[in-house]
Amino acid sequence: MDAPAEIDVLAEQLHRHVLTLAERPRPPGSAGHRRAAEYIRAQLGEFGFPAHEMPFHEAGIAGVNLLSRLEPDRTELPLVIVGAHYDSVPGSPGADDNASAVAALLELAKWIGPRLRTLGTFSARLQLAAYDLEEYGMIGSFVHCREVRNAGSAVLGMLSLEMLAYTSPHSGSQRLPPHLAKIYPRVGNFIGICGNEASQSLLRNVSDAMRSIEGLPVESLAVPGNGESFPEVRLSDHSSFWDHGYPALMITDTSFFRNPHYHQVSDKPDTLDYQFLARVTHGVCKAVHSLLT
Repeated sequence: MDAPAEIDVLAEQLHRHVLTLAERPRPPGSAGHRRAAEYIRAQLGEFGFPAHEMPFHEAGIAGVNLLSRLEPDRTELPLVIVGAHYDSVPGSPGADDNASAVAALLELAKWIGPRLRTLGTFSARLQLAAYDLEEYGMIGSFVHCREVRNAGSAVLGMLSLEMLAYTSPHSGSQRLPPHLAKIYPRVGNFIGICGNEASQSLLRNVSDAMRSIEGLPVESLAVPGNGESFPEVRLSDHSSFWDHGYPALMITDTSFFRNPHYHQVSDKPDTLDYQFLARVTHGVCKAVHSLLT
């Protein structure tokens, strides 16, 4: 996956996933929502990670998480969970938010499956999660995290993939809160990785792996506590894990700090940078592999 030709192939595959997932909006109960769930389940199964549906009813709203079986089946090992939400807000096709991340999740499954089955030793076991109802308060990940806690499972780390594919080469395209304005670039061409105090070791490991990808600028941020002083960094499924005391990261193109199509009807597949998404996906693959071995 390091050669440019292979990045080109991966970019095309990711584009196909996004086109399918973002064909129409995916609010709960809609035809687009059902079709997305069916597509994700079929793709994960094809790539060697059969997913089971986990329906739930929480806070008066019904949803369905799609969770892969654990690889390997060894309960003494801690979990590495990689998740991406597949719902969108009403009216938006959600190409970046969050079809881009689901596409990366699917290609992670395709890439890592054969490698897992040839490994002799493991430091952790892997679960892939397509979460529902992130747009309604991270409900799907909250439910899953509660199940993990109730099962008494140790968690090495959770990676939340959240909007991965919008870039801009223009100065000033990256907006930042005032207290970060002089620390991070003003050009929106990097991938961001955000952790909290309890996730600093995980943040270092994942950042190092992703920085090894040629042509991929990476910026990282560790926030105090569970991000209470910077609420924007809590707006994805990792925050469910932070609140339960588990190490977790958000990997993101920074969402509305960069992408003008956030939660709009204009969040369409043709607005995204698939070469960038391919490099991000490659970085996620390397990071997950390093956590498992």
